[in-house]
Amino acid sequence: MCYKLPLEPITHFLTGAVLARAGFNRKTALATATMTLAAEAPDLDVFWSFKGPVVGFAHHRGFTHSFLGLIFVSALVTGFMYLVWRVRGRSTNIPNLPPRWGMLFMFAYVAGLSHILLDYTNNYGVRPFWPFWQKWYSWDIVFIVEPALYAILVPALVLPEIFSRHDALPRGRMAAAIALFCVAGLYLARDHEHRNAVHVLQRQEFKSALPARVSAYPYYWHLFRWYAVAESKDFFASSDIDSGTGNLNHSMLELVAKPPETAVTLAVAYVASPLYIRQAIAAFEATDPDLAAASRTLGAGPGRTFFRVLLPLARGGLIAGLALSFARGLGEFGATIMFAGSLQKVTQTLPLAIYAEFDRNFDATLAMGG
Repeated sequence: MCYKLPLEPITHFLTGAVLARAGFNRKTALATATMTLAAEAPDLDVFWSFKGPVVGFAHHRGFTHSFLGLIFVSALVTGFMYLVWRVRGRSTNIPNLPPRWGMLFMFAYVAGLSHILLDYTNNYGVRPFWPFWQKWYSWDIVFIVEPALYAILVPALVLPEIFSRHDALPRGRMAAAIALFCVAGLYLARDHEHRNAVHVLQRQEFKSALPARVSAYPYYWHLFRWYAVAESKDFFASSDIDSGTGNLNHSMLELVAKPPETAVTLAVAYVASPLYIRQAIAAFEATDPDLAAASRTLGAGPGRTFFRVLLPLARGGLIAGLALSFARGLGEFGATIMFAGSLQKVTQTLPLAIYAEFDRNFDATLAMGG
């Protein structure tokens, strides 16, 4: 799902509510409401998107999704619940169970940790050590919108209200505990199949070469189907893989060659790349994020969404940027002669050849320049 959208809050709300019913709501009043809100509160960073997609992307899953930031997020949620409690006349659903605000703050932090955990399990990942460490971590085992989690968490909240509605509050502890146990079982099963998929990819040969790096990304519902990406020395490969059978879908296999890197290409890329990058950023910002979100919710992985949806939409801007950077690179002189030299038939480019022939053969210089 695209980073500009609310990022599927339902699973976070459900997780917070189930966590509270697993026993936390027996310790203090307002625990269920507090943990339900705190489980989604880290996504408050979506407000950065009002300053533009680049700013929103830079702050997405940043401070509010970190261990340090959760302290402030938990305090914000606890403070909000205190105001609600005061507005309601300091009343609660269980009169003999008063709110304990220090405990509610700790419970809010636990619910916020569940948000980080859920985001860590999908293929987008989190930066839990921000701002001290900017590295992203992802488990890559659960799709960002996972119907199996709905099937586990929703009954844990609904069934006690149907079959135990005559019991005293709070209720639903057993159902919540079973649901959390099932979620852990789902993660273990997904992790097992993910490891199988990665292991198969590591042994898979592409053009008679083993890959240097591999990764596998989940689809929703399907336990054994994964979107596979492999990188070798000369190209990237992508396809679907079945972790149960170990079979790679060769009919969907796509190979993207890597360009060779030499001193000349590095020098030209260093000078010309800013022209392409600026144009590429503008082209991708102009794409409709709803289309990318629809692709992800329909089961396409990040790679397929990029190549099948975003790339075609941004094609015009990318071609314009390519033309600008190509023209700039074609006429590059200073960086090339500095980093690669001017060796004839080795590193000599057209501008260097024109420079070399300028004093010796002016007619040849005009011919090459024309």
